[in-house]
Amino acid sequence: MFNSKYSKALTVILIIVIVAIVGLLIFFGIDVYRKHYVETASGEAMNEFDDQVNKIVSKPQENTILNDVQPNVDLNTIYPDTNTESDNTSSGTNVQYMGYDMIGKIEIPATNVKYPIIADHDMSIKSLNVAIVKMYPDTIELNEIGNTVFAGHNYRNGTFFSNNKRLKNGDKIYITGTDGKKVTYEIYKKYETSTSDSDYMNRDTNGKREISLTTCTDDTKRRLIIWAREV
Repeated sequence: MFNSKYSKALTVILIIVIVAIVGLLIFFGIDVYRKHYVETASGEAMNEFDDQVNKIVSKPQENTILNDVQPNVDLNTIYPDTNTESDNTSSGTNVQYMGYDMIGKIEIPATNVKYPIIADHDMSIKSLNVAIVKMYPDTIELNEIGNTVFAGHNYRNGTFFSNNKRLKNGDKIYITGTDGKKVTYEIYKKYETSTSDSDYMNRDTNGKREISLTTCTDDTKRRLIIWAREV
């Protein structure tokens, strides 16, 4: 009877172990799939973004040649989409990424980060799950004078801002807007703060371009903040 009970106990333990292993495999499998999906989708979006930016950047050069030859030509008639007037919509590209307007891209070589930037000032869970979000100020332009805040998730699979903890002073961050201009920023401050602290957002930059990156710490109890200035 003792052996019978012992065998049943071993069987129950074995079943529990198998279920736990299968659960872990599914759990990590979903993480791997999510990382592959995000990186593939973001790569395609950024390629499309680069193609459109290159077309936009090349048009002023064409316009200049035409203007030299025919000074009275109305360039807006020939290239109507080069009008630089803004009505608070993104000038230039119109790349859609996961249902959002892609307003630029961010690159951080030190952590192999290269992702689309989208504008969602409501900071919805959906937007943070698919890209880097421009959190502040409430505009869709990038590389503005002042402080611009970008938020990204900290995932186990290493996507988005998961490896910001590895960044250090002197590391470079590149932000490209829809005008095709890539601005280089250099990290000069990194610290943790409470989840309720927002002082880093609206801060004085003395008329310079600066950016702030925000993400949660590994235990999700605090925020990891990084400041960088244009160089």
